[in-house]
Amino acid sequence: MKVLHVFKTYLPDNFKGIERVIWSIAEATARKGVEPFVLAVSPNPQAKPFRVASHLVYQAKRNIAVASTDISAEFVWKLRELSRDVDIVHYHFPWPMMDAASFFADKGSASLVTYHSDVVKQQTLLKLYRPLMRRFLGDVGRIVATSPNYLATSPVLKDFADKTSVIPIGIEKAAPQPSAETVARWRQRLGTGFFLFIGAPRYYKGLPFLIEAARLAPDVSVVLAGVEAKDLAGSGDIPPNVTALGEVDDEDKEAVLGLAGAFVLPSHLRSEAFGVVLAEAARAGLPMITCEIGTGTTYVNKHDETGLVVPPEDPLALAHAMGELSGSRLAAPFGRNARRRFEELFTDERMADLYIEEYQRLLAAR
Repeated sequence: MKVLHVFKTYLPDNFKGIERVIWSIAEATARKGVEPFVLAVSPNPQAKPFRVASHLVYQAKRNIAVASTDISAEFVWKLRELSRDVDIVHYHFPWPMMDAASFFADKGSASLVTYHSDVVKQQTLLKLYRPLMRRFLGDVGRIVATSPNYLATSPVLKDFADKTSVIPIGIEKAAPQPSAETVARWRQRLGTGFFLFIGAPRYYKGLPFLIEAARLAPDVSVVLAGVEAKDLAGSGDIPPNVTALGEVDDEDKEAVLGLAGAFVLPSHLRSEAFGVVLAEAARAGLPMITCEIGTGTTYVNKHDETGLVVPPEDPLALAHAMGELSGSRLAAPFGRNARRRFEELFTDERMADLYIEEYQRLLAAR
């Protein structure tokens, strides 16, 4: 079975967000006999396809970018050409250019789209884009949401519920193991038992609320990985119980996950559609704190089972939750529950099995 994954970017040296999910789906399904390919755009595309792990990547030339949307004329004919030679075209939403180009894809292949997120930020342009979006979603064979929470709360998906399945994002069951030297270095710098945030300083991550919560809870230690002090310039003076590490590599990330006492993700907008980093925290057996924004964050982290869920944009509630978990007897059972829930729901092997079932249904229906 040949499957072509389609998204706007796919940069092997910088897999983040949707790109990382595509990589996980491609690699996990490849281990089960699927032959995956990826088509993306790039300002400096490679002329020939190149291999990333077990799959080939094709690139089309990006001409311009408008409102975070990459536009590529070459992409249209490459999609048409490649779609002739695969069984399934697996789109990854949102990307308006992809929606338009899909009408030129070969109709002999089946189609499926993973709906990663509503369009949240570009509300004005959404009014113009909505007819194209709805036609695209109506035309694809199946839609996949990444959590039942997102399916239940998305104003778009509610109109396509009869053709939508839920497949949670999965990651490798075994985490890469950091060296003893790396762990010792971070233990000396950070100690243990701190509240850990991992992520980029994006507008929807809620970092100003976390900084304010740290001010209100001076007895807890908060470590920010992926964030530099200059990224917090708009949050006033950084309290002494907050440490910003900047970028960390995979080995360092696993080391600090192993030293942390709990994980905190204060994202306050629906742009945080799932929170793959929460799956990493659950894999590490950490209790979690998240905000209720109607997305997959509170599917990975279940209130009073794997951690605590608080209202968004509420530093006082966030500070109270950190204080409640700090040194609490709840932390250890929450962490064990998180690891158990990860093994049941959020492994890449389970994700691959569910996607292959969807692929097979599509092919059988055709």
